[in-house]
Amino acid sequence: MSDNSSGTAQSQPGDTETSHNLPVFTVSEISQAVKHTVEDTFQWVRIRGEISGFKRAASGHLYFTLKDADAAIDGVCWRGTAGRLSIKPEDGMEIVATGRLTTYPGRSKYQVVVDHMELAGEGALLKLLEDRRRKLEAEGLFAPDRKRDLPFLPDVIGVVTSPTGAVIRDILHRLADRFPVHVLIWPVLVQGDNAAAQVAAAVRGFGGIDAGGPVDGQVPRPDVVIVARGGGSLEDLWAFNEEEVVRAIADSPIPVISAVGHETDTTLADFAADRRAPTPTAAAEMAVPVRLDLLAQVMEDGRRIASAVSRLLADHRRHLESTARALPNPARMLQEQTQRLDDWTDRLGQSLGGGLERRRARLANAAVGLTRPDKIIQMEAGRLASEVRALKTAGRAAVDRARGRLAQASALLESYSYQRVLDRGFALVTDPAGAPVTSAKGLKTGDRLDIRLSDGTRPVTVSGNTTPAKPKAPDKPKTDKPGDGRQGRLL
Repeated sequence: MSDNSSGTAQSQPGDTETSHNLPVFTVSEISQAVKHTVEDTFQWVRIRGEISGFKRAASGHLYFTLKDADAAIDGVCWRGTAGRLSIKPEDGMEIVATGRLTTYPGRSKYQVVVDHMELAGEGALLKLLEDRRRKLEAEGLFAPDRKRDLPFLPDVIGVVTSPTGAVIRDILHRLADRFPVHVLIWPVLVQGDNAAAQVAAAVRGFGGIDAGGPVDGQVPRPDVVIVARGGGSLEDLWAFNEEEVVRAIADSPIPVISAVGHETDTTLADFAADRRAPTPTAAAEMAVPVRLDLLAQVMEDGRRIASAVSRLLADHRRHLESTARALPNPARMLQEQTQRLDDWTDRLGQSLGGGLERRRARLANAAVGLTRPDKIIQMEAGRLASEVRALKTAGRAAVDRARGRLAQASALLESYSYQRVLDRGFALVTDPAGAPVTSAKGLKTGDRLDIRLSDGTRPVTVSGNTTPAKPKAPDKPKTDKPGDGRQGRLL
């Protein structure tokens, strides 16, 4: 047996006799065999490593690589499991993944199918927390100028916390002791899976209530919101370090008080909130003043106002009395003025009669020197009639002179008219365009012309030779036959 085994190991590839002893597998068969071996051997494992190449597919599945200093392994988390993870994986996060090993025959790779995921130790949590804090701070979510003042006396307070536990009881008890107000509780998970999503949804839900007040039984909008949770470890408080919670608090239109954990606990929600309370009880104290203190303050302020008003009235009374002593007696002043009025009444009656007589005399003297109006009117009417007659005479003369000048100008214009020339036997020759023809040189046989006479226009056509004929020499006068010389010459 040993010899045969040795011979088989030392046989050459061309030795078909020994190669026929090995079974032949297909690729699928060998892949399935490896898959079953790996899954049977590593049915449940926990792997620690750093997430790299994280990707969320459109199907909702998560794909990533877990690596350490010396090796790497592919990881996958199916969509149904991804929604139940207590943390949100991202690149650079060191985690402990719990799941099973399997293979992916399509690529001849092995991978871990993750069922649970948790951060690997407090050091990794702190590093992730610091990186996230720096990122959100760079975006301005923690800027001091974003902080708003809390209302002095809110009518409605919203509380985002677990409906069971000491936190909500402490808040309600403290509010009842200090100043009872209307409290709305939005119950949420404060730890574990889906806690961050519920807290963020509650903060946004309070902010989405209509600010106009309750209408038709609607829930009133809170004036301030308290996000509260009791103390715990860093892992227990991690939901309040999630980015969606921080952004919901920073974007809230309602002032938010963060009361997560004890005084030494700090979360990113504390940085984003408008006010941080060391404990949930302290948050209730921040939200409302002490009612008894307010009543005492109001009573004290009322007493001080009443005392101040009394002192002011006393001061004004003393000032009025001192001023009244410096004033004269009104009754005596009235008597003196009444006597003066009687004196002026008598003097007025006497002066009115004398004044009327003097004015009547001046009026009579002035009337003597006045001319009667009817005479003035008659004189002015005569002068107006004379001026009218003169104006009419001058107007007729001007019209006659203008009419004579117009007649002269019309006769002169008529004498210059070419129509008078035509009346004397002349004619006006024009081409078809109406332009006058003044020379025969440019005319050709067949040209059409218009001849205008004194009584109308006739069209003509040029014919024959258009060259002007030379003027005929005048006939020489006949001379008398030579006579006998007896007849003399007169000239």
